[in-house]
Amino acid sequence: MDYATAVDWLMHQLPMFQKSGASAYRADLGNIVQLCNQLNQPQQQFPSIHIAGTNGKGSTSHMLASILQTAGYKTGLTTSPHLKDFRERIRIDGALCNKAFVASFTEQHFELIQTLEASFFEVAIAMAFAYFAQEKVDIAVVETGLGGRLDSTNILQPKLSIITNIGLDHQAILGDTLEQIAQEKAGIIKENTPIIIGETTKETQSIFVNKAKEKHAPLIFAEELAVADYASDLKGIYQIKNRKTVLAAVNELRKQGFEISEKAVEEGLKNVVKNTGLRGRWEVLSEKPLVVADTAHNAHGLVEIQKQIQQANYRNLHLVLGFVNDKDVESILRFFPKNATYYFCAPEVERKLPMDELKKIIGLDLCASYHNSVAKALSAAQSRADLDDLVYVGGSTFVVAEVI
Repeated sequence: MDYATAVDWLMHQLPMFQKSGASAYRADLGNIVQLCNQLNQPQQQFPSIHIAGTNGKGSTSHMLASILQTAGYKTGLTTSPHLKDFRERIRIDGALCNKAFVASFTEQHFELIQTLEASFFEVAIAMAFAYFAQEKVDIAVVETGLGGRLDSTNILQPKLSIITNIGLDHQAILGDTLEQIAQEKAGIIKENTPIIIGETTKETQSIFVNKAKEKHAPLIFAEELAVADYASDLKGIYQIKNRKTVLAAVNELRKQGFEISEKAVEEGLKNVVKNTGLRGRWEVLSEKPLVVADTAHNAHGLVEIQKQIQQANYRNLHLVLGFVNDKDVESILRFFPKNATYYFCAPEVERKLPMDELKKIIGLDLCASYHNSVAKALSAAQSRADLDDLVYVGGSTFVVAEVI
């Protein structure tokens, strides 16, 4: 089996959340346990940092990985979803997973994967753990898929756990309230393992306090710490909160014996994109007009985008937006000004919200046009925008993936 065949099978034959949504989610750890049993428990063969949260966990994961590899540690990083290349999910020191490994892993465990009826995410996580063990990483930064308690990554026994924040997202799976979602995310808190919380609310703080007490886990609230800020190539004012969480994590890792100099922190944060390949976080795609793409797609994340747009310097605002079919579009649109020009589109994924359905939701109170592809919507926005305008591309991770 070659790489192209392996990836095609993984992405088109296995249940995949990106394509089919909640039906691909496995609400138990049985499959990942059996997969890792067959792989000789790779997750136990390297130290790890485990990161959950509604928003910011991807940025936080990449910033930490950048700092650690700058400090000289061979650093594994597994995140999701990928934007262009499956191997974005599995990196070591920023380098994509070897194609030959993906192909051989898939071929070797083909029958087991089919027998278990494993999901795409379960296989991707087992593959990441096996790769990190084979390559003998010094440490791995592991981002949850969604939730925490029943996420496939939650078979780790990490050195440090992090929960960035709690917001309403994936309610059909995680619960309808902040408290219910916090309970699921708090499931990554392990016995005697430090837990860092990036942001809390009155609904969630007591949940983390109680779970940490139950697990005898030292609890650190990053938002209460006085830490110096650093420049970073990850733009967006929302990254200030993520950097504070990262700096709290660095302090904790130093206590555990990791040698991370101030220079490593400074250089690591300045070079996150270069070191790790992270994209789609208030990413500037072009100037004059300014074109920016961001993967924020839920209320908690869009609050920060709303602030960012309000602080931006532009004459007219153009919004290229597309959505998947399980999102509350009306709620999302409340975060964007009505006096902008809208270019609606549908990303090329099975879960896309079709244009005819979107038109019924939008109504007549917006200056809107509709396009049968993301590329055409962006082209229309750029052709209409003046040099001092702002073009924002978002609404869905899949929309951003098509333009970068």
